[in-house]
Amino acid sequence: MSQLFSPVAFGPLALSNRIVIAPMCQYASIDGLANDWHRIHLGQLAQSGAGLLILEATAVLPEGRISWADLGLWDDATEAALGAVLASVRQWSPMPIGVQLAHAGRKASTARPWDGGGALPPADPNGWQTLAPSACGYLGSDPTPQVLDSAGIDAVVDAFVESARRAERIGLELIEIHAAHGYLLHQFLSPLSNQRDDEYGGSLENRLRLLVRVFDAVREAVSEKISVGVRISATDWVEGGWDLPQSMALAQVLDARGCQFLHVSSGGLDHRQKIPVAPGYQVPFAAAIKPLVNMPVIAVGLITEPRQAEAIVSNGKADAIALARGILYDPRWPWHAAAALGAKVTPAPQYLRCEPQDARGVFG
Repeated sequence: MSQLFSPVAFGPLALSNRIVIAPMCQYASIDGLANDWHRIHLGQLAQSGAGLLILEATAVLPEGRISWADLGLWDDATEAALGAVLASVRQWSPMPIGVQLAHAGRKASTARPWDGGGALPPADPNGWQTLAPSACGYLGSDPTPQVLDSAGIDAVVDAFVESARRAERIGLELIEIHAAHGYLLHQFLSPLSNQRDDEYGGSLENRLRLLVRVFDAVREAVSEKISVGVRISATDWVEGGWDLPQSMALAQVLDARGCQFLHVSSGGLDHRQKIPVAPGYQVPFAAAIKPLVNMPVIAVGLITEPRQAEAIVSNGKADAIALARGILYDPRWPWHAAAALGAKVTPAPQYLRCEPQDARGVFG
């Protein structure tokens, strides 16, 4: 029996299999609003046969967007737009859908990747003043970010809470707090970007403080039927930065506070990173953390083949695997994986209008 296609629960959220669609930025919004592109994109992914779909990094404040074209969930307009898209997608798929709530911090105010992706100064029509734990940009040539004071930190926490409440109102079933890839919460975690000397800087306990505050506040703000977890970068891949031992300590702190899943990625904080990219290159981080916690751990990173994914789960290296570029390349990857592994999948009722069956029967 395939372990990849066995059920798993992220707290209150039961999934039919252990394939997660990871958040993927689309850079297709104006003023944070979801639109027809999101209907097409998410509608396709919702027919993939995966157990869970997590929406792209969704900004909790306008200044928290990575680029001017990022999705947002910070006011009534962005809530209504995303709610309408989700209602459309749900007509055709029962797949659980979650959202990754994010603030880009010093990596905000950038051009879209295909426009160069560089930092835009506040004076640019598509730019704004960035915020960070300390007055140092991602690159030395980037505009200097404004240091968050106590009131600014409180405002960030409040913004995560408000966006979480909006997420529940429009029927999202899971919230992933983005503390990875060099964005604001990761910036507070890493000593490379956090040079503060107050209660949010210095010691590991202090550097964890903002993420723990955000997690606790979001968990309290939404009902118990919503799964709440965190995505982390397990290492900065730079000497003297955030690393696996600190990630292991953080995982245990979050686990003790009721975190319901941990999504383990890496990198993104410092341009000096040297990443040995290879198939499954981040899986060892998930495998190191998994024995230390009760919550499910998701592995991600160049997981492309069904038997590779099956081995990760069946060998106990992670409780679930996440796909990003791989499922864009093959939007029916879970169906094809089920066929390869001799597993069964349950189609969306309106998609195939048939009883659950062996995927070999679906694809001949």
